[in-house]
Order: sequence, then C-alpha cells, then structure tokens
Amino acid sequence: MFERFHNLKINIARTPATPRDSAKLMVLNRDGQKIEHRIFRDISQYFTPGDCLVINDTKVFPAKLFAKKPTGGKVEVLLVRPLEKPNEWTALMRDYKEGIELSFSEDLKAVMDFRNENGEVILKFNNDDVLGYACENGLMPLPQYIEKARKHDGLSASIETDKERYQTVYAQFQGSIAAPTAGFHFTPELLKKIEDKGVKIARVTLHIGWGTFKPLKTDPKEHKMLAEYGTVSEEASKKINEARASGGRIFSVGTTSTRTLESFTENGITKSGGRWTDLFIYPGYKFKAIDCLITNFHFPDSTPLCMASAFASEDFIFKAYNEAVENNYRFYSFGDSMLIL
Repeated sequence: MFERFHNLKINIARTPATPRDSAKLMVLNRDGQKIEHRIFRDISQYFTPGDCLVINDTKVFPAKLFAKKPTGGKVEVLLVRPLEKPNEWTALMRDYKEGIELSFSEDLKAVMDFRNENGEVILKFNNDDVLGYACENGLMPLPQYIEKARKHDGLSASIETDKERYQTVYAQFQGSIAAPTAGFHFTPELLKKIEDKGVKIARVTLHIGWGTFKPLKTDPKEHKMLAEYGTVSEEASKKINEARASGGRIFSVGTTSTRTLESFTENGITKSGGRWTDLFIYPGYKFKAIDCLITNFHFPDSTPLCMASAFASEDFIFKAYNEAVENNYRFYSFGDSMLIL
C-alpha cells in the first residue's frame, strides 16, 4: 500500500517554521476535490461560530538517556512509559542482555529484566523518580531522520530549542515520547483569534508512544497498533457534544486527537473518561467523531498517512502530495500543514 508515495521527491523539514504560524497550509476540500495554498495563520478563516477545535495537550518528556554497561560501553535508552511500579519502565534499546545492570549516574541504576512481546525492554530502576532524572538529564526524542539530516547538513542541535520547539504551545501533561506535530503551527495569538470567532477549544490527552510511528510492514488489516492511553475530560466532552448538537463542526488537530475522539465516541456522543486505545484507522474506516482534520505531510507506510487517506481518499491525498512537492512544501514532523475539510 502507498507504493507510489515512495517515488515523490520530497523536501524534508530539518528545522521548525519560525514563527510557528508562518508554515505553509494546504487546504483540501473533499466535496469539490479542490486544493488551496495558504499560510497557516490563515486557518482561522475556515472556522465559523459554533465549531469546536480539538487539541491534544500531551507533553513530550526528554526520554532519550545514556547509560554505561558494566564493561564501560555506552548505551542509548529511549524510555517509553512507566509500569504499575514507579521504578519499572519499558524502554527501546538496541543493546540488550537480560540481567545486566546499567549505570545512568552514581545514584541511578537499572537492571534489564526482559524484552516483552512488543520488543520493549523492561527496566527495573533503584529509584522511583525516573521521570525527574529524565527531565533533568534527558534529551528530547527527536525522530532519527531529523538527527541524521542535521548531521548530514552540518546543523548543530540546540537542546533548549528542541525542548521548546518539539512541543506544542499548549502542551500540559507529560507522558509522550513523540509530539502531536500537527499542533506545532498554533500560537497563543492564533488560538485566541479562533476562540474570538466563537469557536470552542477542547483539550484531550493521548500520550504518544512509538506505536504511532511504527511503520506498516504488512497489509493494513494485519497491522497491530500499539495501545496508547487517552483521556477526555467532562469539560472537553461537553464542548464537543454541544458543538455537534448545534450543527458546529469538529476540527481535530492531528491523528492522535482523532484517534482519541474516535475511541471515545459512540452514536454521535463523545464520552469522558480514560482508557487505552489501539484503534488503527485506515481506508475503509467510517468516521463518527470528526468533520475536519488538521495534519502534516507524512511518511509513506505510516499510520498517520493511512488515517489521512481514510479521511480524504488515497487518490486525493496523493494528488495533494504531488502539489506539495511542486510547491516546495516541507514534509514530516517539522514540516508544513494540511487542512482537510
């Protein structure tokens, strides 16, 4: 699936747009199969009073750590999520040997317990405040292609800049190892401008793991989406349901907000609560919660591209990607944006 997308000669974004809302915006109208080219700050023009904008307020934590093996060798560890015991975490790492102790600092050690069915290593730490250590000493888990591209171009990474820019301006609850990148282009001023038009802004939370960017290696029907934890507050569900009941449209910012809404909505009602979701949306899926989707330009063979194709059709998305290439749009996490109406 999506073989033709591999042949596109895309422009990969190495750095984020500055200012955030200066990114390009491609607007796709599904009814007329028409495409417009705008600037992201123009997006406010597409809202009408009574609409609802849904954002994912998860916050990326500095999940990339380095440790030493007993031999003195250096090991890169990407923390994924804590388990029931606060000193036990799942992690992604290339070097694995059961029972080996890793040294992160004089005070923080961890034993590699076992590798689970998802390929994650279970680490047992000698300290409960693993997150605190990561926030003090960790690096932001930027996608590998950005790091490789930076090295190739001779660009130096700014740790503080990455902590600010690989994050939405409305990020609030720590727990993600990847950012909800569709929200990168919003600024506080732009959000206020949208609200001033009579649009409600509803916050949901989905902590993003590595399942969101796990590539498809089989037919989509056989792909296993790794579960991620989502929550919808009573305030958010009320805003969403009131907008829907009054004829307003639900604008979802990104595939993670969409997966959350689709997981919490039945019979036209979005319920509040918290639960794990492994919902995978691909062509053929019948959307029940959203009317408009804001998303970036994605990798071929990725779950976000599957969702965009399910929402607008693969042919229309491919046409849009071709126009994006012709108009020098920037692709992937720090890239430009797409609004699908």
